[in-house]
Amino acid sequence: MNFTELSEATDDFSIDNVIGMGKIRVMCKAVLPNGSLLSMKRLHGCQSFEKQFISELLALGTLRHNNIVPLLGYCNERKEKLLVYQYISNGNLYDWLHAKEGTDKILAWPLRIKIAIAIASGLARLHHRWDLRVVHLNKSSNSILLDKNFVPKLSNFGGAKISSPKGMMFIDSNDIDSSNSSFVDCCVWELGFVKKNVYDFGILLLELIIGKEPIQINNFSNNLNGSLVDWITHLLSYSSNLYSVIDKSLIG
Repeated sequence: MNFTELSEATDDFSIDNVIGMGKIRVMCKAVLPNGSLLSMKRLHGCQSFEKQFISELLALGTLRHNNIVPLLGYCNERKEKLLVYQYISNGNLYDWLHAKEGTDKILAWPLRIKIAIAIASGLARLHHRWDLRVVHLNKSSNSILLDKNFVPKLSNFGGAKISSPKGMMFIDSNDIDSSNSSFVDCCVWELGFVKKNVYDFGILLLELIIGKEPIQINNFSNNLNGSLVDWITHLLSYSSNLYSVIDKSLIG
């Protein structure tokens, strides 16, 4: 996509169009001349931005699924690297789960169940593609966007690992050379990368139920400070505590 057109669509990347910021990128809302809304990721110049740019292109360039954010195009000119997506109007899941008190951002339990099932569907699509296997490895409520109908979309594939069916893995080093590749054993892929994705999904399920950030979980019950497994074992051993940790908006 043309840099000049994308720059004009964001009013020269005006601060008024910024919808998110990270260590190496800025997310902007863009409006095309025909009125269409886009979301644009502008990567900053640093050692890892090239790797993120290529990872997202490889992971999303040919992939289409209702629960994965659509990549519409990219721009690579004037030392600028831009990734262009469909605009997702309801922001990310994190902001809905951890909204400030007094706001009207409340997700009812049936909707949370639908979100969990949809994210599982998106992950299954990534893990079981026959042509190109993908593991996200950066999944959290921050990386899940919600459209106007609250259909969730997995996003932020900059840290993803991509492999061919035969096990050839791409972009698996700090070297920004896109021709870099290495072989990954099937057991390593399944027990290492895929298992981490599934574990992160379990963390997300807990977050949907208790309404607390993952970093708060270990210290949430009786100041217990241990692993997530220790925390769950503690809850199951003292059933009277179960309801005390559920998101108050879900009680009843």
